[in-house]
Amino acid sequence: MLERVKTSLRSLVDSRPRDLKASLKTFCQRNGLLTLSVISVVAGCLLGFMMRNMQLSEQAKVYFSFPGELLMRMLKMLILPLITSSLMSGLSAMDSRACGRMGVITITYYLWTTFIAVIVGIILVLIIHPGAGAVKEGDRANNGPVMTSADALLDLIRNMFPSNLIEATFQQYRTQLIPSIKPLSSSRIAGIAPNFVYIVPDEKNPKLGTAVYLELTPAPEVIYKSTPGNSREMNVLGIVLFSATIGLLLGKMGERGMPMVNVCQCINECVMKIISAAVWYFPFGIVFLVAGKILEMQDPTMIGKKLGLYAVTVVSGLLIHGLILLPTFYFLITKKNPIPYVRGLLQALVIALATSSRQVALRQKGFSATLPITMKCLLENNRVDRRIARFVLPVGATINMDGTALYEAVAAIFIAQVNQYDLDFGQIITISITATAASIGAAGIPQAGLVTMVIVLTSVGLPADDITLIVAVDWALDRFRTMINVLGDALAAGIIAHICRKDFMPSMEKDDLICSVQNLPTTEIPLLASKDCVFEVIGDTVTEKPTVYYNICQV
Repeated sequence: MLERVKTSLRSLVDSRPRDLKASLKTFCQRNGLLTLSVISVVAGCLLGFMMRNMQLSEQAKVYFSFPGELLMRMLKMLILPLITSSLMSGLSAMDSRACGRMGVITITYYLWTTFIAVIVGIILVLIIHPGAGAVKEGDRANNGPVMTSADALLDLIRNMFPSNLIEATFQQYRTQLIPSIKPLSSSRIAGIAPNFVYIVPDEKNPKLGTAVYLELTPAPEVIYKSTPGNSREMNVLGIVLFSATIGLLLGKMGERGMPMVNVCQCINECVMKIISAAVWYFPFGIVFLVAGKILEMQDPTMIGKKLGLYAVTVVSGLLIHGLILLPTFYFLITKKNPIPYVRGLLQALVIALATSSRQVALRQKGFSATLPITMKCLLENNRVDRRIARFVLPVGATINMDGTALYEAVAAIFIAQVNQYDLDFGQIITISITATAASIGAAGIPQAGLVTMVIVLTSVGLPADDITLIVAVDWALDRFRTMINVLGDALAAGIIAHICRKDFMPSMEKDDLICSVQNLPTTEIPLLASKDCVFEVIGDTVTEKPTVYYNICQV
């Protein structure tokens, strides 16, 4: 007995270092990039405040920020192949899966809720105005002529249909307002009444009392003439529309379109691998980006306060969308109380908040890290038909990014406010459409929020390097928006299950069931798979066969 106790204690002591080493290895694999990103933000802030006391010249600041400039150039380089390949390959593959009534309803609902999330974010950021008063060195307000809403809307439509796709990769159409002085007509000059100015005499000049005739003309009237022009930013909207159209048509072509689909998928996979390698440069580049921005700020304290207000704006928008709007949609469509349904999803929501990741080792399938847990919660707690959950959740993990779209819209307008850049109506519409489209292609991208943010900023001509203003809080906000993404997927499954319930009233197809055949006694028996996989237990039906009995049916 004593020897057995000694052996047990010795094995326990020997296993502790191994368990600790394995735990550290697992933690580093899951949270290594997040940990390095947080450390790089802190290091960049400390380095930036230390360098402010050195009174560097403008040229020295440029040299100091060079590693951060390389990071931004990497991101901008990947915008075009990322948009085209991800939309073409994703939509072409999705079309074959999303055929039928359930697919159309699912995709329409996802796009609608994503656009609603963007609108909520835009309304909040325009009301709260978190970037007001935060001025960077060298900023200038947009004091030029204000473009009318009609011109802005027409520019938006023109950019959706670029006249030259090659030019769309580096410039977009933008109406220019050229000022000119309206000449006075001769009849107007002739009708001007004479103007007499009486000079008041004083003690030194008593004779200055006669009237003096002066011909005064009215101030010249300045008119603005609209002329076609271009701005040196990528026409993201036109490229997105063209790529989405090609992707849908490739899916409808079937076998004839497969060669092009394979090309797009290969390009998309290569881009993903490049991004996966580039994100490990992020921590190093972020240090110099953050430090360089601190050197440019006139009042870093003011920027810090506005950054906190920006974080409050994003979290408020996510809570309004996730806790008010989405449950309201569920209640209005299903006529059921959403609280018990959401309560059944708590495990998946907590995991999404804790991990802040929708990626798994099976990245090639496009599944999220919380997908198995969400599927388990829907099947066991909320009793959603497994055929609906099996379709809706993977599609949602691909195209439903409500939290990401809201975050991108708020961040883009916040950066415009910090730069004192007045966005017109057309640019706000462009942000909403681009944020919705960019969020669709965000699935499977490491650091998706920062990568797609460059796309949104480029679409309206905002400085892309200003994303460093929000890097300090991005790691925390990423957890909240991931949780809202998961909640949106799960609520969508419940809504689609209610709408399509009549289509799934018949019994399950035989092809979906795999029956295990065994001769089992009446006592307790081990199941062939885990308890979570058991779908139904059939009664003790015994056949005449000598060695085989049917009595357990598994998925």
